[in-house]
Amino acid sequence: MMQDRYLDPHQARSRQPTAYEDLLGDAIERAYAAGIHDLPGLVAQLNRSGPSCPGGVAWTEENYQAEIARLAADC
Repeated sequence: MMQDRYLDPHQARSRQPTAYEDLLGDAIERAYAAGIHDLPGLVAQLNRSGPSCPGGVAWTEENYQAEIARLAADC
């Protein structure tokens, strides 16, 4: 049924998320739930609770934005 498509929150998804993507998404959701709504705060929370930035380096505002852009382009 065509209406069912509009009820699917993942209708634009072309594949299932990887384990890393799930962990990152969960960490971002937890940060927002804790009242963190700014980029510096989000980056600090990711550095405290993970997951790690690809390559094992600390999250920065720059590499967070680059990683989110990469993930968005990969969908």
